Amino acid sequence: MEQAKILIIDDDPDITEATKIVLENQGYSVYTAKDSEAGLEQLKTIGPDLIILDVMMNTLREGFVLSRELKDNPKYKHIPILMVTAAKEKTGFDFKPAAGDEAWLPVEDFLDKPVKPELLLAKVKELLHES
Repeated sequence: MEQAKILIIDDDPDITEATKIVLENQGYSVYTAKDSEAGLEQLKTIGPDLIILDVMMNTLREGFVLSRELKDNPKYKHIPILMVTAAKEKTGFDFKPAAGDEAWLPVEDFLDKPVKPELLLAKVKELLHES
């Protein structure tokens, strides 16, 4: 069976590296990008099976904008997006209830940072439809 490809788009190198290690230890092929522009380039070349996306990168809403762009694009809308962010901690707003709202937050699921490795892996398996 081919390894699932996961693209992490996050501007925090420590979070990115920790997440990458957790996922690679489970056999996933992991690619990273520091912002939406680099993420779109990676997306075109690797064709990921899953995207793990931060919200606040170059702008406070960059991840929201990118998730809408991807879900509006027939080429990419099938790729599940797991939004992982510290937005609740930094802003006080809880975005999780909005996950799945096609107009406002078109992502398949949402986790608050910091994420425990077990929870991250469970969500990744769920979104990749792995048992």
